[in-house]
Amino acid sequence: MTETSFPPKTQIFDAAVIGAGIVGCAIARRLVLDGLRVVVLERAPDILDGASKANSAILHTGFDAPPGSLELDCIRRGHEEYLEIRDRMNLPLDRCGALVLAWDEAQEAKLPELVAQAEENGVTDTRMLSRAELLAAEPGLAPGIRAGFRVPGESLIDPWSAPHAYLLQALENGASLLRGCAVTGGGFDGTAWRLETTRGALRATHVVNAAGLHGDRLDRLLHGESRFEIRPRKGQFVVFDKTAARLARHILLPVPTATTKGIVVCRTIWGNLLVGPTAEEQADRDTAALVPETLEMLVAKGAEILPALAGEEITTVYAGLRPATEEKPYRVETWPGRNAVTAGGIRSTGLSAALGLARHVSGLLAAGGTPLPDPAWPVMPMLAEDGPRDWQCPGNGGILCHCELVTRREVDQALSGPLAARSLAGLKRRTRATMGRCQGFYCSAALAEASAGRLARPMTGPAGIPADGGHDD
Repeated sequence: MTETSFPPKTQIFDAAVIGAGIVGCAIARRLVLDGLRVVVLERAPDILDGASKANSAILHTGFDAPPGSLELDCIRRGHEEYLEIRDRMNLPLDRCGALVLAWDEAQEAKLPELVAQAEENGVTDTRMLSRAELLAAEPGLAPGIRAGFRVPGESLIDPWSAPHAYLLQALENGASLLRGCAVTGGGFDGTAWRLETTRGALRATHVVNAAGLHGDRLDRLLHGESRFEIRPRKGQFVVFDKTAARLARHILLPVPTATTKGIVVCRTIWGNLLVGPTAEEQADRDTAALVPETLEMLVAKGAEILPALAGEEITTVYAGLRPATEEKPYRVETWPGRNAVTAGGIRSTGLSAALGLARHVSGLLAAGGTPLPDPAWPVMPMLAEDGPRDWQCPGNGGILCHCELVTRREVDQALSGPLAARSLAGLKRRTRATMGRCQGFYCSAALAEASAGRLARPMTGPAGIPADGGHDD
């Protein structure tokens, strides 16, 4: 089945995964590798368009996860599997480590408890550092730093090439993807599900709800009830220019609170430096509005931690929503007798936990299948700042986006194949085009020409002006 077609009424999939965010992509991959016929349904024009489009891009070890929790188990297993597959899929990894920093007496008093928690969670290589040792490790820290500890295993990754790789592997091994396909209803007849969608009806023996910010609504639609309530939590970020990356060698973490991991300062895999996120509850599930006063607070907070940031240019700001619920734990629910699993409430650690969560969901689903003996393995384009890039290779068609050194060949490849970009946001996530210093000012015309007729919404309007200034995030 091609993506533009719809499955015949006689076809019954082994599993339908609803939602193509990070978690849904990982689950689809695992089910396909387990030998199931899988269809992925995504209501947006492209994948990763909900909570997954904005995060801190950190691969966590689980050192501060609740001991004994499903979240901890999934993070540890996900972290381990990412390290196992990343070379084969050409996924980047910056093993920079993290520093947990205490700035006052109360925070300093919590450090031994956090180190003990890390030990209990199996992260045994942490080390307490004195003020002098912290300043030696991070000379740019403000002089008010008191103490902290290092977590060597915390790393930086590309938050979008990883889930793209997961879903692409599923597609290359037989999965089907339907984008622009919202689920509008469904029912289980004791043997299989009939799902009603905006593109027609299809059947699947098992269903996985990975709908993120709309997970509770989907449960009510399919099961008549939801066992949790999504309470969207907005996170705003400030991204500084690449010249600022020299100011931080580690991921700089605050002492966490009961409700949030707090504001992080770290480099990105693409050579920038970011500060964020905030943690703001709101009712709106679809719009993460930027608030100037909050962004100013983030800039000031960054300068409190790294004073030299005060003199650095800001490249961009962005915001995203996390699918928090009324309770902190993951809300992974089975529906006995209905061949269904819900993976809900996957908040800020979803990127790290996705692969582990996929294995857990597969076990809960118990859909059978014979594992693929020799699956295809996609190789992803390298976008990391310090990796071998396409602009360095011959025959690349020239550079279209000079800020991020994106070539014509990279754009063409992102617009083709089984997981071709169908939106400008999707093209950006696959290539980094328009994400640099000029934010698309110089490259939008070339990108509009290259993507003509290939996006769900063209980059240019009737007057030839880039829609939304070249942005649709």
